Amino acid sequence: MTDCLQVFCTTDKRDEAEAIAERLVRGGLAACVQIAGPIVSVYRWEGEIARGEEWLLLAKTTADGYEALEAAIVAMHSYEVPEIVAVPIEAGSEAYLAWLRGSITV
Repeated sequence: MTDCLQVFCTTDKRDEAEAIAERLVRGGLAACVQIAGPIVSVYRWEGEIARGEEWLLLAKTTADGYEALEAAIVAMHSYEVPEIVAVPIEAGSEAYLAWLRGSITV
């Protein structure tokens, strides 16, 4: 297991997704952020089943960088409760993981 994480976040606006991604990478909070979409999300909100088009951000960071990355997303995000979920990167190319670690400056 590594000290690296992939963080998932969604938003309903492409420009918001791009702004968040840019802030995370420029700020040294993420080595890279990929944006996929649009995707369709089906979820429960305020007791109802909702469906919406969203953009998925996949941010690569370290365990040490996670707290600052989460705070940056919350500060910029338009959702009342944004999805911010981190999963450990169990394994990966050592060269890539070294690059990832070296890109995080927090």
